[in-house]
Amino acid sequence: MNEFRSTTQIVRAARATLPPHAWDYIVGGAETETTLRRNRIAIERLAFCARVLRDVEHIDTSTTILGTKLRMPYILAPVGSLQDIHPGGSASQVRGACAFGTLPVVSSVTQPSIEESGAAASGDKWFQLYVRGDIDWVAEVVGRARAAGFRALVITVDVAHYSNRERQRRHDWVADGRKAPGGPEFQARLNWETLDQIRAVAGMPVIVKGIQTAADAQIALDRGIDAVWVSNHGGRQLDHARATIDILPEVVSAIGHRIPVIVDGGFMRGTDIIKAIALGADAVAGGKMHAWALGAGGEPALARMLELLRIEVETAMALIGVTSIGELDATYVARDDNRAGSITPFPLLDEPDETQP
Repeated sequence: MNEFRSTTQIVRAARATLPPHAWDYIVGGAETETTLRRNRIAIERLAFCARVLRDVEHIDTSTTILGTKLRMPYILAPVGSLQDIHPGGSASQVRGACAFGTLPVVSSVTQPSIEESGAAASGDKWFQLYVRGDIDWVAEVVGRARAAGFRALVITVDVAHYSNRERQRRHDWVADGRKAPGGPEFQARLNWETLDQIRAVAGMPVIVKGIQTAADAQIALDRGIDAVWVSNHGGRQLDHARATIDILPEVVSAIGHRIPVIVDGGFMRGTDIIKAIALGADAVAGGKMHAWALGAGGEPALARMLELLRIEVETAMALIGVTSIGELDATYVARDDNRAGSITPFPLLDEPDETQP
């Protein structure tokens, strides 16, 4: 897999390898996919304010979040039904992330089991939960995650109802994660009081994923949540939502760096990550990239994707004149509404791959 010389080649390999329903599951959004496009447009709209004549011979891309050191400020977001993309499912996600030196966040609606995913590799890992039962059910599931070595609990809060994803409907395909019996009514009833109950039984830091306003970030802070995760589910839930990178500065301003802020939503290149960190995020999460990498070639492709992404982060840091993640702030980015053309992060995807015979 070291033959992959760019992330574009990995995405191209995934498209050639995956069946159409799996490809559409990864790339698709809800309904008109406006939210999905807005995520990318808003990232592209930000330009760098590069500083020059600075010594950038030595670059440190590492950072720390909730006590875990990361080789770069990028973690692997939870992806449901990951076993539909690669047979190893979340165990492959865990092995690839831990081997590289970043955090895997394992979805509660993917395979293999909590215990198998937790035992797949040594290293810190987080567990993401869709609430599909009462507080006793939550306590049992979270207890299993804690015993399996997971160090933090991520509660996804933007799925009160499952969205209308037309790319999946056209294949008449339902992801494995939705076939399992469960209680979707509990997800619909989820509220701040429920989160208080979950915090009381969690026995580990609790992160709220799906924050889309500064007001809700403030409530999370006031109720003792350990970190907030700015997310619109990658455009897969509410259509016509705001882009997450536009929401991010408002959230950071509201909570004043008192707890970590994570963001996802269309971040697929090293420059994307640097923009989010400059605007105050402590880490960026991505789902599509590791799903594509696993589809392209399993754990070796995942390891290669992460290394290529780290090189992109390092290159961007050097070219804007910083040597550590902590140096980044909003002075390094500015809004520029001049569109540069395509909003795809992989402009060469549809061109012939000259590296192949």
